[in-house]
Amino acid sequence: MRNLIIIAIVIIVGLVVLRQALYVVDVTEQVIILRFGEVVDTRTSPGLNVKAPFVDTVVRLDRRILRIDAPPVSMPDTNKQNLVIDIYARYRITDPVQFRKTLQSENNARSRLGDIVTSTLRDRVAQREREAIIGAEPLRDENGAPVVDEEGVPLVEARETRTEILNEVLAEVRNITVRDQFGIEMIDVRIKRADFPEAVTQSIFTRMRAERNRIAAGFRAEGEEQDRRIRAETDRDRDVIVAEAEREANKRRGEGEAEAISILAEALNRDPELFAFLRSLESYQRIIRQQDTIILSSDAPLFDYLAGPALPAGN
Repeated sequence: MRNLIIIAIVIIVGLVVLRQALYVVDVTEQVIILRFGEVVDTRTSPGLNVKAPFVDTVVRLDRRILRIDAPPVSMPDTNKQNLVIDIYARYRITDPVQFRKTLQSENNARSRLGDIVTSTLRDRVAQREREAIIGAEPLRDENGAPVVDEEGVPLVEARETRTEILNEVLAEVRNITVRDQFGIEMIDVRIKRADFPEAVTQSIFTRMRAERNRIAAGFRAEGEEQDRRIRAETDRDRDVIVAEAEREANKRRGEGEAEAISILAEALNRDPELFAFLRSLESYQRIIRQQDTIILSSDAPLFDYLAGPALPAGN
């Protein structure tokens, strides 16, 4: 029984010692081995490794690209106009021993590098105008003066100024990290958002709205002018068409009446007596009604047809 207890104790102690002596390095990690606070070894390749049990301490650092999200900061431009800029940066740990010596941990590195990036960007923003930081630069004349419109609003021209600023910031931050031996490699610096402070946002929106309303009013005025011109041209074309149509109608009506008169004259010449009789019948139909009383002279031509069936001797 005593032997079994001794064997069990030995096994337990052996497992504890083995657990303390072995450690695994993941593919996403790099490891520093510390002995009484001093670095004795580093491991960057994944796999199973051995260390001195109860003496060595394993410090794990990430091998992947790490991100720094700095809080939004108000930064003045060259005209002392503030912009709220939100940035982020990415870096990679290249020398874990030096990183451990200068920055201690990833949390400290995130805070320290965030301050460096923010400070460097603040210096670069202070050298530019607001339009350049947002993504455009003001147009200038041959004397270097800003070009403005009728309302005094500066005209801008889009350029790659923001990229230039970020490249300068990245180069400066890399110089600082190399000089101070942080053991890292800065990968990138980017601006997530560059906006106006809340205090002036409403006034800017009001100004933009007024500018858009002015442009819209100009478009409406141009449209109304074109509408009046088109309507005037259309009315003129309509009057010309109507006049030509009336002229053509009068011409055709005159030709028709002339043709009718010609036909009527030809028929009259063929049989004047029949024509006179028919015209008399038409006259009777127009002037005589059932209850009318007509008083005629005895020698009236109209009386000849009413007096008897014989044809008149005269007209």
